[in-house]
Amino acid sequence: MPKKELQGKKAQPKKRVPAAPLGPTPSSLKVKKSTVFEKRPRNYRIGGDIQPKTDLTRFVKWPQYIRLQRQKRILLQRIKVPPSIAQFQHTCDKTQFTQLARLCKKLAPETKAAKK
Repeated sequence: MPKKELQGKKAQPKKRVPAAPLGPTPSSLKVKKSTVFEKRPRNYRIGGDIQPKTDLTRFVKWPQYIRLQRQKRILLQRIKVPPSIAQFQHTCDKTQFTQLARLCKKLAPETKAAKK
């Protein structure tokens, strides 16, 4: 029975692939290169080329003071410092200092000469 069913069905037509768009083909774009500047692959195996220098700064054992200042910098970037503490990390400019000096002069206690 199953053989008759298979014989009765028609074979479906194969799907066609769309034609390539018009334009230059990759084979026609090849340009002749001069043999003077021909690229040769390097061989880094034993007896071959010297390996290129790699950046080893991550693997250097840095002095303690450099490690500390880098760790501090990262911590300060990651931690939110409250403004009441953060104000001591920045120096004030000249105009701000003059205003502060005037205020402190008013609040200063009396001198011995002023008391007399």
